[in-house]
Amino acid sequence: MFLRPQFPTTPHLPAAAEHGQPPACSCHPAPARRPVLPPATTGAVAAVLVGGVVLTALLAAVAVTAVSVAAAALVLRSLLASGHRR
Repeated sequence: MFLRPQFPTTPHLPAAAEHGQPPACSCHPAPARRPVLPPATTGAVAAVLVGGVVLTALLAAVAVTAVSVAAAALVLRSLLASGHRR
C-alpha cells in the first residue's frame, strides 16, 4: 500500500494499430532499422583476446620501464648532489 509503486496506465491504441494496418497518414517516415551484426566466430574472439593480452603486456612493460628510469634519475641526482657538497 504505502511503499508499492504506482504504475501509470497505458493508453489504449486505436484499433487500426492492433490489426497491423499502416497508420492513416504517411507523413512520418518509418524508423530506421539497426543493421544486424554478423555472429562472432571463434577465431575473431580469439584474435580480440590475444590482441588485448598483447596490448596489456606492452602497457605493463612501458610502466615498468618508466618506473626504472625514474628511479635511476633519482639515484643519479642524489649522487651528483652529494658530489657538489663535498
